[in-house]
Order: sequence, then structure tokens, then C-alpha cells
Amino acid sequence: MMEIRPRMRYQRSFRSRRMPATMNRLERNPLNAVEAQIQYLDGDFRVMKPGAFVRCATTGTPIPVEELRYWDVDRQEAYSTPQAKLDRLGLNVKL
Repeated sequence: MMEIRPRMRYQRSFRSRRMPATMNRLERNPLNAVEAQIQYLDGDFRVMKPGAFVRCATTGTPIPVEELRYWDVDRQEAYSTPQAKLDRLGLNVKL
């Protein structure tokens, strides 16, 4: 009897080998973990160069693009937390 297998989508990697396409963000290919270039707008942002993360301007920690919530339009910088933004502005306020 013949075995029936489900068809899988495939994507090409840089080494031309066939790999199954990723299903969610936890299955990312480590080669895609490059820093993104983003233009920060009022209430939105535009991805100029695709990537997995941006760096916090204050702490330097990587922020996944999907979790980016805080940025400064005038300085064109991303921040990991509201406290990081206050520290960057030089305000001595603790949240």
C-alpha cells in the first residue's frame, strides 16, 4: 500500500537546499536575525530594510520588530521601555 504524505511548502535558502517554510516566529531561521532599518513616523513606522529586530538607543538591547512600541520621531530612535526613553531624554523620573 502506498503511503500518503502531506505536501509541504518549501523556500530556498542561501545554499540552495530545500527547507520547509517557517510557520511562526518561534521557528525563524537564524540567518534571518539581522537588524532592520526603520523610518519612525507619527503613530506608525516604515520598514526600510527588512530584519528581525532593532536596537534600543539607550540600552542597546535588541527589540523584535513585532514588539516595537516606543520610538522618537525627531531623533529616529527606538526604545525598549518607557523608562529607557526617559533616561535618553535625561529626565530623572522613575516609573
